[in-house]
Amino acid sequence: MSSPLSTSEFRGNLMNDTEARLIRCFSAVFPQLSNQEIGLASMENLEAWDSSAAFTLDIVIEEEFNIQFGPNVLEKFVSFRSILDYLKGLPS
Repeated sequence: MSSPLSTSEFRGNLMNDTEARLIRCFSAVFPQLSNQEIGLASMENLEAWDSSAAFTLDIVIEEEFNIQFGPNVLEKFVSFRSILDYLKGLPS
């Protein structure tokens, strides 16, 4: 019988799951990127991240996480990290 997860282990697994799911979303929109490149991706350093890709990415993330972003939130989504930080801050 395995021991129950501590709170920090549970949060770590939850955050790793969130990150893995977000990587899958980015992979669907930017299939040419490796997981490492996805982790560093931003609108500034990824030419393919244009307005059309941003729209598609938003839809893919909303579907994956069963959430809906408001327009004020979308303006802040300028990198993989900014989106991940936002998702980690959502109530579970």
